[in-house]
Amino acid sequence: MRTRGVRGDEPTVEKEDRLVTTFVALADTLVADFDVGEYLRMMTERCADALEVEQAGLIVATPQGELEVVAASSEQVRLLLLMQLENGEGPSLDAYTGTGRVTCGDLRLETDRWPIFAPAALASGVVSVLAIPMRLRDQVIGAITLFSPLPGEPAEPRVRLGQAIVDVATIGLLHQRTMQERQALVEQLQTALTSRILIEQAKGVIAERSRVGMEEAFRTLRGYARSHRRKLAEVAQAVIEGSPSVADLFTRPPR
Repeated sequence: MRTRGVRGDEPTVEKEDRLVTTFVALADTLVADFDVGEYLRMMTERCADALEVEQAGLIVATPQGELEVVAASSEQVRLLLLMQLENGEGPSLDAYTGTGRVTCGDLRLETDRWPIFAPAALASGVVSVLAIPMRLRDQVIGAITLFSPLPGEPAEPRVRLGQAIVDVATIGLLHQRTMQERQALVEQLQTALTSRILIEQAKGVIAERSRVGMEEAFRTLRGYARSHRRKLAEVAQAVIEGSPSVADLFTRPPR
């Protein structure tokens, strides 16, 4: 994959500064307004920039295991990615389902391998491709594909750089997902604790007003919630607040 070469005369320091900025941006996933879609689009653009190609696209697996196109540098690239998903063939799918990168320096030689994708890509002006999986150990979450109008495979140092960008993005994304899941668990535990406190307080109110024991008060509270198809914590809150919506609870025989 020969690259466009328009940056060949840029100072090395400028290129290094761009790379440093890229890796810092990709590592910064633990922010309050983190946007997964924007993050993946940025990763795709930065990877294409590092390999000095103009066309790139990304497919990612949903939590249900379905592959979706989430980033594309052009409508042409989006259609080439969708074509692979619809027909079950192409370098993007091979990178996602295989064991590593997929490189093709000349699609004219791969019409047997990709009988649908290769002719379509050539017709749209694409001659060579490089697909890199988003992989962390045994977990693969997607694949980025770079498209070039020129034949030839990219130099290995440049490929390793692209792989490094994708690896950092994958680690950052999975770390962010883990933190989200951990936060969700913390919130669920906090909700459970809050509900338990409300229920205990409501039991005390019922026990005092109905002159029954705490176990009987809980059975009354639970029975009322079930018969009215309301959440137990919601009824408990209403009892504590003295809401008219549960006034009949104290006129009912204990359950």
